[in-house]
Amino acid sequence: MKTFFLICVALVSTPLADAQEISPADHPVDSMTKVKFALAIHGGAGTIERGKITAQREQEYRAGLESSLKAGYEILKNGGSSLDATEAAVRVLEDDPHFNAGKGAVFTSAGTNELDAAVMDGKTLRAGAVAVLQHIRNPVSLARMVMEDSPHVMLSGEGAEKFAVEHGVKLVDQKYFFTQERWDALQRMKAAEKNRHAASTITDQDRHGTVGAVALDQQGNLAAATSTGGTTNKLPGRVGDSPIIGSGTYANNATCAVSATGDGEYFIRATVGHDISALMEYRGMKLAEAAQTVLDKVAKLGGAGGLIAIDQNGQITLPFNTAGMYRGQIDADGKFAIEIYK
Repeated sequence: MKTFFLICVALVSTPLADAQEISPADHPVDSMTKVKFALAIHGGAGTIERGKITAQREQEYRAGLESSLKAGYEILKNGGSSLDATEAAVRVLEDDPHFNAGKGAVFTSAGTNELDAAVMDGKTLRAGAVAVLQHIRNPVSLARMVMEDSPHVMLSGEGAEKFAVEHGVKLVDQKYFFTQERWDALQRMKAAEKNRHAASTITDQDRHGTVGAVALDQQGNLAAATSTGGTTNKLPGRVGDSPIIGSGTYANNATCAVSATGDGEYFIRATVGHDISALMEYRGMKLAEAAQTVLDKVAKLGGAGGLIAIDQNGQITLPFNTAGMYRGQIDADGKFAIEIYK
């Protein structure tokens, strides 16, 4: 895969290394009719160090992120909505066992999987969220159903799954979510509870992770979507920031769209998504400054993580206060960048 430094383009707020480009032959763009749209995704933040990931493993993560970007880009390129694009991008990551969402969800202390997700439409400020799901393959799509086909914003647990069945969604057995890697991580976490020495073997990859997407479409509308399996060894019923509108997920055409990842309890307390939007709306801050200001607030509370955000002009920012964050972005020219490390 050819590597080069991404030339700064109008829709990208920060230069990214390890950039990759979709072939123009695959995605032709008429320069005379080119319109502004963009997409950013993340696959979780944490202590992700270059020397601790094999080349094969890194390539697998990059391939997953690339597939997610392409899924969202195809929709945006063809005039589709930002809501459709973010849902499609997140579904790809939910189906990839490398990421802690959907198929790759971590285990609770009871040895079960409980999934959360949310979507938000920046044009209408409508939102949908689901939590504590145990039998839904793609929680992000159910979150959208809650937004569009119910009078509510959030449904959880058995009620959410009953709603899913009533709307034609097929439930999957808990076995679908089993991966040996996540099961082994649970065992390490349980061992660490009993043995302080064992705690040193626990990584952020073991503890948590989230996936998300934010987009601006050709109609100028913003959207955000986030999905997660939560944190390894969490108490059954625990809900993090991902499905909390205004915390881990937020979108408003007047300002920005945000999807966060990290220590959920701190992101909830800092109301991360809405706070970024409020700083832009009420203080006149630019996207990057607002995002960094709020992430710094999370750090002061003791939380670690990162976020992706896009504003109404297509500017993108991807700050994080950890050693790495799986992330990527693509612009209207079909140029995309994928990064993992600091």
